[in-house]
Amino acid sequence: MSFLLRLMPIDVVSALGGALVRRLGPLTSKHAIVIRNLGLAFPDLSLDERRRLAGVCWERMGRTFAEFPLMDRITPASGRVQVAGLERLTELARSGQAAVLVSGHLSNWEAMMTVIVHSGLNCRVSYRPANNPLMDRRIVESRRRYGVKLEAARGGEGTRELLAHLNGGGAVAMLNDQRDNSGVEAPFFGRMVRAASGPARLALKCGVLIPMSVVRTKGARFLVTIHEPIPVDRTGDRARDMTAVVAGINAFIESRVRAAPTEWLWAHRRWPVEVYADQPAED
Repeated sequence: MSFLLRLMPIDVVSALGGALVRRLGPLTSKHAIVIRNLGLAFPDLSLDERRRLAGVCWERMGRTFAEFPLMDRITPASGRVQVAGLERLTELARSGQAAVLVSGHLSNWEAMMTVIVHSGLNCRVSYRPANNPLMDRRIVESRRRYGVKLEAARGGEGTRELLAHLNGGGAVAMLNDQRDNSGVEAPFFGRMVRAASGPARLALKCGVLIPMSVVRTKGARFLVTIHEPIPVDRTGDRARDMTAVVAGINAFIESRVRAAPTEWLWAHRRWPVEVYADQPAED
């Protein structure tokens, strides 16, 4: 399938993926999760408006999945990815300052990876393998095709590898917007959620935490922004410092979702189980 997609124009592939998933997404069990998540984040939205937004979310998700095999062609060099704040990454590359780059599943999040490669930064990407092995293989193969070769699985061994990379003056990139029941608790859209502690732990080691975001501008074209660093204060109270950094990451991701609600991956249970139990399904 990837071979056939690569024979087609990028914008055609993107549009076809969007149209297909916009039609099929509402027929899946995930649709109810999208509707409920939108209600949790934006309680003032009517059910009709949430359904409208959900349709756009499915279309954007379909475009993203269809674009994965083509990411070596959706790069800054191809003109399809514009970058704001690139100097923050190039300065890290020049200085050898260790840093953690963090973001969430915004728009086509792979576009941010192409910018990291483009900057020349010595960066190791850490990711949680997709539940679907076929999708996971597609993601890994896509990243290798445009230059992302070093990936570390999460866990004790992966963490040690990432720490060694930071100690050598490298950077680590991570997505940190999904539920982690063993993670650190911090606010997200007015409710407490748990997030993986890895990015905060690594940021407290190196002292630099830089958030990135991406929005789809038109078709298979994107704007990636490298933002001002999130403060990393090391007071000596490790638990409090960890919570503060996780809260900063959550606040950043929330701000990006509020700015562009249809750009986030809503089809996962971000809030605790009891929150969903208290909110009846509506669709």
